[in-house]
Amino acid sequence: MIALGILLVLVLLLVVFGLLFRLQILTSIFSGSSNREIGASNRVNAILFLVFLVVGGAAFAWSFADSFDDMNPPIASVHGHALERMFWTTMVILGIAFVLTQVLLFVYSYKYQYREGRRAFFFAHNNKIEIIWTLIPAVVMAALVFAGWKEWTRITGPAPKDAVVIEVMGKQFGWLARYPGRDQKLGVVNYRLIDASNDFGLDLNDESSLDDITFSSGALHIPKGHPIMFKIRSRDVLHAVYMPHFRVQMYAVPGMPTKFWFTPTLTTEEMRAKTGNPKFTYEIACNQICGRGHFAMRMEVIVEEPEDYIAWLSQQKSFSSQNPELMANLKKKAQSQKTVGATAPVGPAATAAVQSATPASL
Repeated sequence: MIALGILLVLVLLLVVFGLLFRLQILTSIFSGSSNREIGASNRVNAILFLVFLVVGGAAFAWSFADSFDDMNPPIASVHGHALERMFWTTMVILGIAFVLTQVLLFVYSYKYQYREGRRAFFFAHNNKIEIIWTLIPAVVMAALVFAGWKEWTRITGPAPKDAVVIEVMGKQFGWLARYPGRDQKLGVVNYRLIDASNDFGLDLNDESSLDDITFSSGALHIPKGHPIMFKIRSRDVLHAVYMPHFRVQMYAVPGMPTKFWFTPTLTTEEMRAKTGNPKFTYEIACNQICGRGHFAMRMEVIVEEPEDYIAWLSQQKSFSSQNPELMANLKKKAQSQKTVGATAPVGPAATAAVQSATPASL
């Protein structure tokens, strides 16, 4: 922030100086002064271009070096290293192009400043130059896009068969998590069933939902060295699952499930030792402005050894066991529907009435 403030002050000062010299030029023109005064003003402006190039470049380099560790947290996933290599390859290529073009821009502004008697050279067209500066960027960008597409399809494609599947759902303003139970299957959900006691909208008519484990608070646990598949949803507006140390980011889009899989490589304790920070925690954060309480959208992520993860998971209770009243209401509803079916008069009209009152899932 200090570097940014200093750079901003320098830019504003240069703008002020530029405006003052521009005012001087206009004053000279309107007062009928000689071209000699205009030439002197242009020389000063040309020198300021070089000063801005040197000072601005030095400030940028210092700011980049000073903030490098904050911009690049340690990597804690397998695919993170491939993404990091791809990112820095792109940055180096773009950085070289940027520095080269900006240096030439400011140097040419100085070299070809106004001088009495100098005339501009009109360069109409050159097919060779057009082909070169079109073909080279096209080939380089195509290679970068292809590398990005290849990595993207891998991390958003099918996860390994032994992956731990976890559903993560964003809502204003927090994260919900759901784990499959012993059957290793996530049950059916229905947004129409979402209420104060059923955040996920679990359909308890589906047997696979009965052992699902849900969390609306606390930490999300995942095992080290094991593929993790996040199935991502949003309950209201656009959110984003952002986990910088795992190099994970995926939008949570209302009405459009997304997914992302990765393999963590460092437990929370190992990362604390690596960073020298005993209070370090992984987290899921939302990096899309989603409303007034956006700042609160954070869930701690605990990466632990597989045996510790299994021990923790075995102690968790399913959603159905924590909400016996929902199961009781479901049984009463099913019993009443059976009673209606048993006592209804026989006939086509009565049969149609019973069928229309019975949910398809039953």
